[in-house]
Amino acid sequence: MNIERVVMAFAGGMILLSLLLYLVHSPYWLLLTAFVGGNLLQAVFTGFCPLAIVLGFFGMKTGMVFDRKK
Repeated sequence: MNIERVVMAFAGGMILLSLLLYLVHSPYWLLLTAFVGGNLLQAVFTGFCPLAIVLGFFGMKTGMVFDRKK
């Protein structure tokens, strides 16, 4: 797996987890959903993603996730 796939999987997992916790525990878990969505949106415009930086530090390689020319 490459950095882009891990970031998308992590973000999707966090959103689903926060929605489950919202249903089971407290509506305040929707703040985590908003945080993850906001972070994804700012990463599109700024190119800054903390998780991608950490994964790169540990040696994970970047890839062309949506490249259909394979």
